[in-house]
Amino acid sequence: MEALFTSTTVVALAEIGDKTQLLAIVLATRFRRPWPIVGGILVATLANHFLAALLGQEVGAWLEGQAFRYAIAASFIAMAAWTLVPDKLDDDDTPPPARAGVFLTTLVAFFLVEMGDKTQVATIALGARYMNAPLVTLGTTLGMMIANVPAVFLGEGLVKKVPLQLVRTIAALLFLAIGLWVLAQTAGYV
Repeated sequence: MEALFTSTTVVALAEIGDKTQLLAIVLATRFRRPWPIVGGILVATLANHFLAALLGQEVGAWLEGQAFRYAIAASFIAMAAWTLVPDKLDDDDTPPPARAGVFLTTLVAFFLVEMGDKTQVATIALGARYMNAPLVTLGTTLGMMIANVPAVFLGEGLVKKVPLQLVRTIAALLFLAIGLWVLAQTAGYV
């Protein structure tokens, strides 16, 4: 259950103000059809994060050992620093017109924008840390939905009211705490 809880918490906080959350707001304001957007986000996140968690789990199984555990700890600490950097939606990340429908447009746009995003990288690290791709996927997907569903329904008003720097700081502290915990475990202090 630790894998599920940690994955949910870390991704929900890291997603606030993230590029994919901004994409959710753009999609919501452009199409004004929240349920197909939510469905597209859910399916895209499940697919993307399962592949990421599975990659982390497989790499973790293949590269077992103290050096790899130190690398996982370092990746969480690096994620802490990366989380403090605000995201912005680039012009090339804006979804195309919905010729294929709102659901499919959301699914494709979300899947592609999530590639290399900090929540995907975090999912890989969580997969390597917990060695449980299904629970990590469930947790990170739940975290994405916790952050993005309100953004779809409440749009820009929500983002303007949430103190993004505070949320980024809390998320960074969580990543840092996980990194330091893994570091302490690997060094034999815990």
